[in-house]
Amino acid sequence: MARVMKVVRTLRNHWKKSTFAVCVLSYGGHWLYGKHCDNVLRREACQEAREFGQKLIGPQEEVKKATVILNPAASRGKANSLFEKNAAPILHLAGVEVKIVKTDYEGQAKKLMELLEHTDMLIVAGGDGTLQEVITGLLRRTDEEAFSKLPIGFIPLGSHNSLSKTLHLATDDKVKRITSATLSILKGETVPLDVLQIQSGKEQPVFALLGLRWGAFRDVASSISKYWYLGPLKTRAAHWFSTLREWPQTRHASLSYLHPVPRPPEPPTDTPSRPSLLYRIYRRLKNYWRPPREEPPVEVEPESWEEKQISTMELTISTHNRNPVKRREDDSLVLSVEPDTLGVGQFIIAGTKKADEPLTCTENAVQTEASVCHLNLPHEGAGFYDIDNEEFEAMAVEVRLLPRKLRFFCSKERREELAQED
Repeated sequence: MARVMKVVRTLRNHWKKSTFAVCVLSYGGHWLYGKHCDNVLRREACQEAREFGQKLIGPQEEVKKATVILNPAASRGKANSLFEKNAAPILHLAGVEVKIVKTDYEGQAKKLMELLEHTDMLIVAGGDGTLQEVITGLLRRTDEEAFSKLPIGFIPLGSHNSLSKTLHLATDDKVKRITSATLSILKGETVPLDVLQIQSGKEQPVFALLGLRWGAFRDVASSISKYWYLGPLKTRAAHWFSTLREWPQTRHASLSYLHPVPRPPEPPTDTPSRPSLLYRIYRRLKNYWRPPREEPPVEVEPESWEEKQISTMELTISTHNRNPVKRREDDSLVLSVEPDTLGVGQFIIAGTKKADEPLTCTENAVQTEASVCHLNLPHEGAGFYDIDNEEFEAMAVEVRLLPRKLRFFCSKERREELAQED
C-alpha cells in the first residue's frame, strides 16, 4: 500500500509529465491496435483469396488475365503503397495473372487504353479522375464494342471514390474498403452501368458514369479547400464568402431534350429446348409452300424535341447508377434544375449538403427524365463543368445516354442491399 501511495504522490507532484505520458501511451496504444486490426483484415482477405487460387482448372482453361491501371499519385501519393499492401497480394494468391500499368501524368490513362490488348478483366486502381480517364479512353477506341464487354473492377484508392458507394458496402476503414473491393472482383458478381456520352463541337467525346454539374454550388465546392484553416466551418464559410462576392449566383442556359426511350425486355435467362426433328421438318415445309406474309414497315414518328430556357443556381445531368439494380421502365438520364429563388441561408445549407453528396438535389429542384439533351450556354467563358468530379471548360454540349454500356464488379452484399431500396 505504501508503494501505491508513493506512486500516486509522484504522479500528483509531476502532473504535467504524467498527463503527457498518458496521452502518448493512449495514442500509441490506439495506433498499435489499429495496425493490428488492419493486419487481421489483410490476413482474412488473403485466406479467402487463397481458396480461389487452390481451385482446379480444366486442361482447356487458361489462367485469368487482369490488366490493372494504377494511378500512384492518387490519395496524395499513397496509392501505390495502398495497392501493394492490400490489393496486390489478394490478386496474386487468387491465381490471377496480373499486369500492372502505372500512370505518370494526368491524361495518360486515356492514351494507355488505345494500347490495351486482350485481357479477361480491367481493374482501375485510383479515384474518380483515373476511372473517368479509363472509361473515356476505352469508349473512344474504334473497336469499343468488343472492349466495352470487358468486366471492370474498381479499387478505391483516391481522395474521391464516388462509384465505390454503388459497388461496395460503405465503410470508413480504408483497408477494409480496398480488400473487400478486390475480393468482389474475384467473386465475379457484376452489375450493368449506364454511361453518359458528352460531346462538344471542339473535342472528342468525354464519358461519365455519374454525371455533369454546372452552376454556383459546383464553383463554391472547388474553392472549399482554400479555407482549410477554418476546420469544420470551411464549407459554410466558402459558401458565405461567395455570396459576399456575388449575389444572386444564377446561371442562364437553353436546354432541349428528347423523352426517355422504353427499356427493352430482359432476355430470357433459360435457353429454350430445341424442337424435335419432325417438327423442324414440318415447319420448313410449311414456310416453303406458304411463306409468311411480310409485315408493312413501322412508321417511325419524328423526334419531338422539348425546349426550355432555364435560370438556375445549378444544373445537374446524372445517371441512375446510384442504384443500377432497381428495375425501371425507361432508359433515361435525369436533368435536375435547382431553383434560382434560394435565399442566402438556404444557399449555404444546401451547399453544405451538396459538398458531401454532389449529385443530390434540393426539395424544390425540377427533375426531368430524357434520353438525350443539348445544353447551349449564352456565351463563352461560362465557367466550368464537373464531370465525375473532374473539371472541364463549360461549353455547348450534347449529352447522350448509353444504357447499360459497361459491366462493373459489385459485391454480393451491396447488390442485395440495393435491391431492397425503394
